[in-house]
Amino acid sequence: MLLHSLDWTILAVFFAVVLVIGLWSSKTAGKNQEQFFLGGRSMPWWLLGVSMVATTFSADTPNLVTGLVREGGVARNWVWWSFLITGMVTVFIYARLWRRSNVLTDLEFYEIRYSGKAASFLRGFRAIYLGVLFNCLIMGTVTLAAIKIGSVMFGLSPWIIVVGGSAIVVAYSALGGIKGVIWTDFFQFGIAMVGAFYAAYVAIEQPEIGSLAALFDHPNLEGKLDIFPSMNNPSLVISMFIIPIAVQWWSVWYPGSEPGGGGYIAQRMLAAKDENHAVGATLLFNVAHYALRPWPWIIVALASLVLFPDLASIHEVFPDIKDQYLGDDIAYPVMLTLLSPGWLGLVTASLIAAFMSTISTHLNWGSSYLVHDFYNRFVKPDATEKELVRMGRISTLLLMVISGAFALFLLRDATQAFNILLLSGAGTGAIYLLRWFWWRINALTEVTAMISGTITAFVLVLFVSDDALATTYLDGFTVKLLLAVFITSVVWIVTAFTTRPESYETLRKFYELTHPGGPGWKKLIRESKKRGDEIAETKDWGVPQGILMVFVGCIGTYSALIGTGNFLYGNYITAGILTLVFIVSAYIIQQYLTKTEF
Repeated sequence: MLLHSLDWTILAVFFAVVLVIGLWSSKTAGKNQEQFFLGGRSMPWWLLGVSMVATTFSADTPNLVTGLVREGGVARNWVWWSFLITGMVTVFIYARLWRRSNVLTDLEFYEIRYSGKAASFLRGFRAIYLGVLFNCLIMGTVTLAAIKIGSVMFGLSPWIIVVGGSAIVVAYSALGGIKGVIWTDFFQFGIAMVGAFYAAYVAIEQPEIGSLAALFDHPNLEGKLDIFPSMNNPSLVISMFIIPIAVQWWSVWYPGSEPGGGGYIAQRMLAAKDENHAVGATLLFNVAHYALRPWPWIIVALASLVLFPDLASIHEVFPDIKDQYLGDDIAYPVMLTLLSPGWLGLVTASLIAAFMSTISTHLNWGSSYLVHDFYNRFVKPDATEKELVRMGRISTLLLMVISGAFALFLLRDATQAFNILLLSGAGTGAIYLLRWFWWRINALTEVTAMISGTITAFVLVLFVSDDALATTYLDGFTVKLLLAVFITSVVWIVTAFTTRPESYETLRKFYELTHPGGPGWKKLIRESKKRGDEIAETKDWGVPQGILMVFVGCIGTYSALIGTGNFLYGNYITAGILTLVFIVSAYIIQQYLTKTEF
């Protein structure tokens, strides 16, 4: 496809605005680490919330959703919709604790919650493990999506796409720091949403479809429209719905959906003006992420099954697509080739925006780990603020180079990367929830969980096939996930009960800094009384009310998500009831936030 002059004008304006934001933000970003990585802890909730949503609206997300829908129908999305529970737990329980900790990165948490060599090892190792390996795997997945989009829509070679796409995002990320990233996210999110909705509209208007009703009645979509897995297939119900809802959300560490918050979500909460803004930001993010965005992508995915029912039909129309990139997830960029001039430029800009918003966040987040948690902590503790900012900009470039290599030589499709990340974090999630509220968790608990999780994932991925573990009611990957959760959980629980806890002094400092409260700290309170060094116990423990709000938040957000689907399907009574549930839930949450002092 060729871009017309109007398309190029739209793209030129888009890039100009992005670079201006980067240059504007650079005036303050270079002052010190806190400005470069947290924007001086002055960000408002609405800006941070939109930034989180923009970050998770990456170039690979529509591809991932398309692949899931084509492979297993709409219900297959529960594999990531289940993470809403994790998100709401972060909103109502952990957001205030993160902001209260006053750390620069979530890895710095290790040396305020734990002590000694094990804590230092955790911080340094995870700075490389997460900041480079996992982070670049995620960015490689996003870059892979950009390669597929560019090769299908414009016939560009992967090298040109990687180098061209990386240059601008590295420029404004390195110049403007997190403030530039956040403001650019705000600008890019609007464009990305307009592009997503218009792409869905064009898909429906194709001659082979014509309307939503005709789309949903098409025989190619038989068995694909159910929002919940059909009870006629117990294996799908268990693997797609029950396991994600009952096990996955609390047991699996996944970037952007870490139990208890972490990664770039924690970075946004730490950048907030105060605890109230941290809570508001994460609430906005979760509602928008799960209730606002999925359906335009789902509509395009369903339409693609009418126009391109299998991979052979895609390859027939696009014979130049390399086998490495030919998967169900490529159907999304294939559908975008149907766009007309002008709109093509806008939707292209929206996809570039989705790519850049995600990459820029991960570059700044990963750079914060490398600079603050590794270089400044272990290599050069006496480095000046200017030097640390310079290292932040250098590491930004380095991370982008590694990510491009992953996309070009390692990854094949979005689902593959999603599964690798999911399995690698299986079994560790409960630790991230409990470490704030249970004195018995120590640094060795996290070390053994991390080692166990990595080894288990390595063995299951490389040496055990999915088919070998598949049962009547569970697919092979679900069995792998459950095995990883069980093995890693046993390892860290045994470690927690058989190794020495953190010192009284370390636990006391952590409690007085964050005031987590609850029965899990009663032993510390009693110990302080024995020592004549009594700790002021947190009297108003808000976790029970927080758990209630987690339930209300999930019910409300899922009602909005499912209600939207029923409205599109023409089930207006069901949609109306679910809309009412959403409104009531929103009112209850608003009253709770107004009356609660954080």
